[in-house]
Amino acid sequence: MSALEQKTYTPMTHSSPAMMELQGVTKEFIKPSGEVHTVLRNINLMIPKGEFVSIVGPTGCGKSTTLSLIAGFETPSTGQVLISGEKLKGINSHATCVFQTENAFPWKTVIDNISLGLRLRGVKKAEANNQARQWIARVGLTGFEGHYPSQLSGGMRKRVALAQSLIVQPEILLMDEPFSALDVHTRHLMEDELLRIWEETSASVFFITHDLEEAISLSDRVIVLTAGPAATIKGDYRINLPRPRNVSEIRFDPAFMKLHEQIWNDLRNEVMISYANANKTNS
Repeated sequence: MSALEQKTYTPMTHSSPAMMELQGVTKEFIKPSGEVHTVLRNINLMIPKGEFVSIVGPTGCGKSTTLSLIAGFETPSTGQVLISGEKLKGINSHATCVFQTENAFPWKTVIDNISLGLRLRGVKKAEANNQARQWIARVGLTGFEGHYPSQLSGGMRKRVALAQSLIVQPEILLMDEPFSALDVHTRHLMEDELLRIWEETSASVFFITHDLEEAISLSDRVIVLTAGPAATIKGDYRINLPRPRNVSEIRFDPAFMKLHEQIWNDLRNEVMISYANANKTNS
């Protein structure tokens, strides 16, 4: 059996302390009917400082719920979430989030949107704007400081979102399908931009995507969730591809193709189970 093939999930261990850790996490919701719906069951996951981890799985398997637990938007029904070894209580102050939907204020300019996080932390306007200009240059938006979000393309707005999140130097970056609404060419540019900036920081990244190619191209590890309800971790794959990476070119690497085939074997089965469950519900 190939070293990449995993029939059962065993959490990876690391010599360094985990930046994010889920210990025996189960998450349940109460339906309007009063029935208990289990979204996640017994999730055990460790992510060390500076690692880029993507999570994939069929629709409805609890990927976004997992992110919400790490962000502190939701609390586990059982188990616990640890951040830098400390139990998470309330909102995760070590993390920032980038979502699929736009998070820029439409009535604020690019520089005002990007500097806002620092201003809210008590940084004076002149210093916040100075740092914002540096980040504007890093994401390739020099000259657009005074533009409003409506005057920018989709890719440019995503650059604003990245700068908004990274200017506060988060230890954890949580991303929920941030590039899914972009056309394929802009998406690849943004993926390369994300990797370039991430490699300059020590942030740990938790990235949700439906696109397995995107997950492999970006990540150090890819986590596969089973079909819901009561989803759990099915596979944890180390992505030993060289860095720095060009996301368009790395997909032609034979090692990439082998990884894709083996991870897809895990994921495909769960997608089919999810599809069958959906048909039962709708019939």
